[in-house]
Amino acid sequence: MNKKLIIYLTIIGLIGLLSGCENDETRVVMLASPIAPTIKTLPDLTLQRANATNTLEFVGTAVDPGFRASAIYFLEACATGNNFENSITLFSGVQDTLIKFTVSDLNGIFLKKFPADRVSSVDFRIRSVLVVDAGTGAPGTGTKPFVYSSATTSANVTIYGLPRLDLIGSGVAQKIESALGDGKYTGFVKLDKTKAFTLKDPDANIVYGANGAALKVNGAGISAGANGWYKFNADTKALTYSIDPYMIGLIGSATPNGWNTPDQKMDYDAQTGTWNITIDLIAGDIKFRLNDAWAWNLGGTTGNLVHNGANIPVTAGNYTISLTITVPAPIGSEAGTFTIVKN
Repeated sequence: MNKKLIIYLTIIGLIGLLSGCENDETRVVMLASPIAPTIKTLPDLTLQRANATNTLEFVGTAVDPGFRASAIYFLEACATGNNFENSITLFSGVQDTLIKFTVSDLNGIFLKKFPADRVSSVDFRIRSVLVVDAGTGAPGTGTKPFVYSSATTSANVTIYGLPRLDLIGSGVAQKIESALGDGKYTGFVKLDKTKAFTLKDPDANIVYGANGAALKVNGAGISAGANGWYKFNADTKALTYSIDPYMIGLIGSATPNGWNTPDQKMDYDAQTGTWNITIDLIAGDIKFRLNDAWAWNLGGTTGNLVHNGANIPVTAGNYTISLTITVPAPIGSEAGTFTIVKN
């Protein structure tokens, strides 16, 4: 090989090397105003147990920072107007344009935050977290990622609760539920002795009534012996039921009847699982008890109510009191907590 050819090939090699170095220096440039992700379409969010295995699709667009980016996406939901405070995350992952759920999976997530068998107004957004580099501490690194959120999209959501039996004819919209879906239902219900009721399974469209002390399909109306709250149990496989008074009340020198019966009855809130009352009290003491009897009673402090606990002192005024029973039974080991707010 002659000297001129060697020099020629060397020059070509240097040109190629310099060209390669120039390519290695190619840099991505972020848009001054990156384009946030969007929610394009929401599915029909009237969820029904009959459609539990169906697939629902949320369609969106990816974040666009001006280059091909890797981002983590979060599909979030909150009660309308909450500005995503106390929100729930429906999905997180690298998927951006098509997020899929089965009806049953999405229903289970919504149940953690929203009431069953009601229509709730819900805000949705897709939030993207973009990490450009790591380890330097600069914006866009792991400790300071770029975050871009879609505009809020609102929709009505109806989720279904546990398998239930609706009380038909009781005068109040109420239900008992099956925690295990095994045909055994229970719940607290408020009954009027003048209003006989039946139990309807809305999924199977079956109505149960009384057959003496048993349940029967299309049986007679069920009646309570007195007005008030009851713990109602029904077994649609064994066709049995029980209805037992469960009336939590306030007693004590601060209440209108003092230490005498009847107690000042509280109302149950199934959504919060609390017993509540708003009442005028005089200076004195109060306690909680069940069915106007001392076998089951709670006293002590707001954060620690126990069986046969100490009297609870109050000053005169109008109060809203909320009781949470943390240990309902057996009698003698009951426990709970309460809040008391002077109005």
